[in-house]
Amino acid sequence: MKITAAALACLLMAAPSLASSQQVSFDSTWKEQKFSLFNSNDFALNGGSLGVKSNGTVSLLWTALPQAMWPKTQVSWDWAVDTSVPATDLSKKGGDDRNLSLYFIFLPEAAAQAAQGKGVKSLLDNPDVRVLMYIWGGSHARGQVVPSPYLGARGRSIIKRTAGTGTASEQVDLAQDYQRAFGAPVENLVGLAVSADSDDTSTEISARISGLRIQ
Repeated sequence: MKITAAALACLLMAAPSLASSQQVSFDSTWKEQKFSLFNSNDFALNGGSLGVKSNGTVSLLWTALPQAMWPKTQVSWDWAVDTSVPATDLSKKGGDDRNLSLYFIFLPEAAAQAAQGKGVKSLLDNPDVRVLMYIWGGSHARGQVVPSPYLGARGRSIIKRTAGTGTASEQVDLAQDYQRAFGAPVENLVGLAVSADSDDTSTEISARISGLRIQ
């Protein structure tokens, strides 16, 4: 098989980018945060993928990131929804169910250093935290930035897919989206989280995320 000079140049240009990306493993470092004692999703950690089932429930699974990954801003992943909640208004408390939320948690340098070893609830309550949530769900237009009714000025949702089933691949620039959402340069990426929410509509979700890579 012949490889043209142009094709070879493209391969060489792409190689450093691929080499510098790191796949996030869905392993035992991820911990569940429940919002009530008897209300919990079913998360299946499978290394390269995360299965999520929700049946009138809501909870969050999260992991801290090592300091070497704090400056990273390019992210890609695949996700799929087999069973979907109905479309909801994600700007309002109580009725804001969504299939999947992928959280990226940011802190300034000093606050990030001080927060090491703390749990996700402490992080999300930190006045310096900023959270980007990429959403599959809701009734909003794709690409819309929606204020979080729970985090206030500290959190923004970016709609990637409206409510419904299917499969999709995503690529995002955290620095660009952070600037658009918060009007400021991106801070340190200190943690990740995944949630599914079906408790307000008493419906079900069957979904998964795989191939999560950060560079």
